[in-house]
Amino acid sequence: MKIKDGFILREVAGSYIVVAVGEAVKNFNGIINLNETGAFLWKILETGGTKEDLVSKLCAEYEVDENTAATDVDKFINNLSEAGLVK
Repeated sequence: MKIKDGFILREVAGSYIVVAVGEAVKNFNGIINLNETGAFLWKILETGGTKEDLVSKLCAEYEVDENTAATDVDKFINNLSEAGLVK
């Protein structure tokens, strides 16, 4: 799974935002706000990764158990999928 082309993550004044650029602007109008964990997962998805990769890296980065990480990753992926941001 990977973030679609045309979306970039930026840190602005301590907040993480995702904006559409180029051709993606035609289909996506707005911005997405992410917390630190969301930005962490987004960066992994920029280069591609599986759900298992995300869960593993989330557990390694933050002191969270695998079940909690898997639930959070599922929610994050579902939100990105509903917004049409992953391929």
